[in-house]
Formats: sequence, C-alpha cells, structure tokens
Amino acid sequence: MRSAKNAGAVFSLTYHIVWCPKHRRPVLTPPIDRRLRQVLGEVASAYDMTVHALDVMPDHGHVFVEADPTLGVAEIVNRLKGKSSRGLRDEFPALRSRLPTLWSRSYFAATVGSVSEETIHRSIENQKGK
Repeated sequence: MRSAKNAGAVFSLTYHIVWCPKHRRPVLTPPIDRRLRQVLGEVASAYDMTVHALDVMPDHGHVFVEADPTLGVAEIVNRLKGKSSRGLRDEFPALRSRLPTLWSRSYFAATVGSVSEETIHRSIENQKGK
C-alpha cells in the first residue's frame, strides 16, 4: 500500500473494523447486504476514506479502510455505522420492526501495517547516535 498525503502529513493509516447487528441477529442477507456495501462505499467516499476490502456476513461485517489522520478510529466507525443504520432502516422497514437499533454498540478495530513491530524498534534504535 502506498502512502497518502494531505496538507500537513504523509500517512498510511489502515484499519480492520468489524461490527455486528444488535444481538448478532443474522439480518444482513440479500438484498440488505448489497445495499450495505453501497452505503458504506458512499460514506467512505464522502469522508475521503478508501475501502480496500469489504465483506458482509449475515451476522457481522468486515471493513478494511484507509483514512486521513484527522479521522480517529472511533469517528470512522461512528460515521460508517451511523449512516448505514439510518439508511438501511429507512429503506428496509423489517429492520426497524426486528431490532430496536441496527448495530450493537461495540466493534473491533485493529491497525494494519506494512512494517512489523520488530522493524520499528530496530529503526528507532538505529537512530541513536546519528
């Protein structure tokens, strides 16, 4: 993956994010899953995020996303979950009747890097004395 840049930084910030419907209900089935993919792509585009991979299972979704450092991971998740929940519940009334809210409050997020922790430690150590 290449580095991106904005006015003040060069960065490569990618995240693996997973979240589930409330009570892990298997509601992300066709055609809801297809529409969720579209909505997440639209949200990512609106906030200058890049979706590198996306997988929707009936009871959870995975997103591999790259974002500008001005967006924290909690904000990325809130934007993706918030806009998709609102849009899907408006479009698919069955979701409103089955669930009090579409998404559970929790999520999993991990940073994804192209350099190992060991390499970073070695690089920092090698800077000493220069």
